[in-house]
Amino acid sequence: MPKIRRRNLPPALLHHLLDRIRSREISSDQLGLLAEWLDTEPEVPNERWFKRFPAMIVCGEGELVKTFLTANQTPTGNEIS
Repeated sequence: MPKIRRRNLPPALLHHLLDRIRSREISSDQLGLLAEWLDTEPEVPNERWFKRFPAMIVCGEGELVKTFLTANQTPTGNEIS
C-alpha cells in the first residue's frame, strides 16, 4: 500500500487543494491535525479513500490527497483510520 505523497504534487492539484481549504474555511487547527497524521506516514489503499477529522474530511486516491470536504459532506471510497 502506498504512503501519501507530500512533495512534488501536480500544480493543478495543489491549487485545487488550496482553493478547497479557502472555500470550505478549513481551520488551521484542522490542518495541524492533518499534518500530525501525515507525519505518521500512513499507508493508504490504491483506490479512493477518506479520513475523518473533527471538522473536515480528507479524500484521496492512492498516494494523492485529492480534496477536502466539510464534516457534513459525504465522502466516497474506503474509510481509513
